[in-house]
Amino acid sequence: MNEDMILDIMRQALQVVVFTAIPPLGCGLIVGVLVSIFQTVTSIQEQTLVFIPKIMAVMISLLFFGSFMASNLKEFMMTIFMRMPELISK
Repeated sequence: MNEDMILDIMRQALQVVVFTAIPPLGCGLIVGVLVSIFQTVTSIQEQTLVFIPKIMAVMISLLFFGSFMASNLKEFMMTIFMRMPELISK
């Protein structure tokens, strides 16, 4: 296994991590900003008000994007397992 192969695997792994993490993190970010705007407009300064909507948004996004995330991870792992003889022999 040479440096090019290691760098290629690491690039693919980082790409899979980013594509897998974007849906729940993005939904949590959007809901957090909306709740913060609501708090600013209504002058409600309760810090715990943000947690429940963000948790619900992340859970709902996991329901909608879970199959995409799982197939993305499965595809990456299948690629790694298929390349295993090539990686071990060099």
